[in-house]
Amino acid sequence: MGVSLKDVAQRAGVSIKTVSNVVNGYPHVTPAMRARVQQAIDELGYRPNLTARHLRKGRTGIIALALPELGNPYFAELAGAVIDAAARHDYTVLLDHTAGERRKEILVTQGFRTHVIDGLILSPIELETPDLLARTDSSPLVLLGEREYDAPYDHIVIDNVAAARSAVRHLAGTGRRRIAFLGARSEIARQPAHLRLRGWREELAACGLPHGDDLVATASGYGRADGAQAMADLLDRGARPDAVFAYNDLQAIGALRVLTTRGLRVPEDVALVGFDDIEEGRYGTITLTTISPDKKAIARQAVDCLVQRLAGAPEADAPPRRVRPGFDLVVRESTLGRGH
Repeated sequence: MGVSLKDVAQRAGVSIKTVSNVVNGYPHVTPAMRARVQQAIDELGYRPNLTARHLRKGRTGIIALALPELGNPYFAELAGAVIDAAARHDYTVLLDHTAGERRKEILVTQGFRTHVIDGLILSPIELETPDLLARTDSSPLVLLGEREYDAPYDHIVIDNVAAARSAVRHLAGTGRRRIAFLGARSEIARQPAHLRLRGWREELAACGLPHGDDLVATASGYGRADGAQAMADLLDRGARPDAVFAYNDLQAIGALRVLTTRGLRVPEDVALVGFDDIEEGRYGTITLTTISPDKKAIARQAVDCLVQRLAGAPEADAPPRRVRPGFDLVVRESTLGRGH
């Protein structure tokens, strides 16, 4: 049989109510009493019944995290950070996979698992503002990612334009003059690729460097093969750059493979910058310079927003928040060579 509140109260010589106040973080408990109860908890190995605690509040103790690609290392790392952040609030995370399909993204936002989860954190790809405005489910929703929405929901989003400009500024600062953008998309102008392309153009214009479409390579997807194909297409049409800023690290890794098989040296002939700072980019034969979003901050702020909405008024009634976590440019061998 497990240790109960009554057992802890008897060991500490206090009431069950006092133990409950300590366990639930009630502020009006003296430090001496809190230490006394905590000692009894530690000695007996008491563990709160989180399920019962959530049920008393009308909650399940579960939040959902819906991601477009569970196989993408960036999303895998982000999921781990969200799980860690949720655990600090005694929440369990249910992972859902949307494959970036609008139909599935609409389904998760419409509360088809309302009886299972207390709230949802969603990283959408194809979802549109009207889809969000048509949402009838009342459970809290927090959006992740760089798609732009005019909808009444908290949104955690890094500044993609500023991040892209930082990457291009670094490349220009190393003396590169023909800097290509890899991974442009032809659809939905509010997607992250368009924002990063915009930052690429703005910074090149500010530096007085060429930024025409001849230096832009489109991609149909977000993976290594897509980056390899885009890099090959760019080289095949004779648009030889001396640097490449890729939409993400996976595309940069694919591009790196094509560059080396074509006999081009990185970074001597072509410097390369990615985006996401996935672990794979840190351990290749040539380590990858990249934009590193603060994944822990993204996860923490998303969970905090959701928990605050669940806490009730006044937090639940606060205006929607647009939170911008930070990012860093991490310089490695693909732009400055070995020894840097």
